[in-house]
Amino acid sequence: MTEPFSVRLEIRSYEIDPQLHLNGGFYIQYADHARFACARAAGVSIEDLLGSGLGPVNLETVIKYHRELRGGDEVDVTCEWECGAAGRPTGCAISCGARTAPWRRR
Repeated sequence: MTEPFSVRLEIRSYEIDPQLHLNGGFYIQYADHARFACARAAGVSIEDLLGSGLGPVNLETVIKYHRELRGGDEVDVTCEWECGAAGRPTGCAISCGARTAPWRRR
């Protein structure tokens, strides 16, 4: 089994809330960033997908917080593509998680 795609991000000052934690909305943005970076790294053109009538759609998001992230922390956001029968893109689910961050996205 190969390692999942990973992109390292640093928590920026404007992403933190009044308690100095990463604002919850940014977890979703980090997952989206990893998803698109993973597609680009695999040679997938989002423009080509859209041109053929397909597109990346998020159907469900689940976030489980295990510990806080604070400004200046670095996090490795991972992304894996899991495809159904015949590897059809419409049957793919993208699972994003983080090695040092408290969340998982499906």
